[in-house]
Amino acid sequence: MHDHRELGRELGLFGSDPLIGAGLPYWLPDGAAVRHALEEYIRGQERAAGYRHVYSPVLGKRELYEISGHWAHYRDDMFPPMELGGGEQVVLRPSLCPHHAVLFRSQARSYRDLPLRLAELGGMFRAELSGVLAGLTRVRAIQLNDAHLFCTPEQVEEEAAGALELIGRAYAAMGIRAARYRLSLPGPGGKYAAAPEMWRRATEALVGVLERLGLPYEAEEGEAAFYGPKIDVQVRDHAGRESTLSTVQVDFHQPERFGLRYVGADGARHRPVMVHRSVVGSVERAVAQLVEVHGGAFPAWLAPVQVAVLPVAAEQEAAAREFAARCVALGLRVEVADARQGSLGARVRRARLVPYQGVIGAREAADGLVAPRLRDGRRPAPLPGPELASRIAALVGAYGVRLWDGPDAG
Repeated sequence: MHDHRELGRELGLFGSDPLIGAGLPYWLPDGAAVRHALEEYIRGQERAAGYRHVYSPVLGKRELYEISGHWAHYRDDMFPPMELGGGEQVVLRPSLCPHHAVLFRSQARSYRDLPLRLAELGGMFRAELSGVLAGLTRVRAIQLNDAHLFCTPEQVEEEAAGALELIGRAYAAMGIRAARYRLSLPGPGGKYAAAPEMWRRATEALVGVLERLGLPYEAEEGEAAFYGPKIDVQVRDHAGRESTLSTVQVDFHQPERFGLRYVGADGARHRPVMVHRSVVGSVERAVAQLVEVHGGAFPAWLAPVQVAVLPVAAEQEAAAREFAARCVALGLRVEVADARQGSLGARVRRARLVPYQGVIGAREAADGLVAPRLRDGRRPAPLPGPELASRIAALVGAYGVRLWDGPDAG
């Protein structure tokens, strides 16, 4: 594995500047392309799984976090309130769940509406101490892939299991793997909501999901959220340090605090359960993990440049730009490295992290062909430009780690 901080700078993915502030990284064009591809993939997977996307403000009144319990249990990790005058205070949110609880109660709900899966890729902020900040893995401004599933008690295990399966599919597409699954339980001290029966029910539900899916896990005290237990999907970095990337949490606490209700089949009002889930956690930490695992040689669907087109000489530049235009029309990220940028060998080496290279010499240009070179060194037979562009687009659109299919797949 690689250190994402060093490689991120070397590849021009992201950076930081004292004038912007510690723990507030900026994204350069290639890094932004990786991030955008990841975000769009997650949104697409969520839509296919029945999620509905929302937006909510990054600010909230202090009272919102007093109701949720964050002010009592999480205040040390929050930025100070901002005074707006007239005694009103607003806070940069440390979490999205209070906002989503308010969205749920914004209209009357019936059991027929459940499960209601609300997803958002939204910003949140943590007042991390300078000494713990590290590249993209520990930052102060976080873009979180978050969702909250409001369901009946009978639906909890099914929803939590579906979230874990979604996480598994995303990891396969990204080419990363979980180091272990952790059942995070409360520990001693007053940082947890005092509701023993709710903790018991939530823990039983998560254990049932882990056993149902046959996932080995380790239970650890002191790692739970203040409002409930959670399943943490742990990953390791280049130095073997472990961190949480994805989570599934069961929460009986906030639905009670916000007075959430739905009308059941019996006509009575019932309390929903709130399942918190994050498929890839923060975008920052997910990209850090991808950089460290792949060393910049990202799966094709994530690569900043997916196709490098290399005309051998100036005479083939028109054919190269025509092929590049076909690729762009299919939604691919393309660069043309023409002969003015050096010898063919030098251009091939510079594009070593690009999944697909399309070489066009005099023979290929005359016959309307493009000679593909794969990042792993394979050279499939030349193909007509439209066919090759379509084939690459299909491979990219499959969201996997495989570079080629067919007789040349290897």
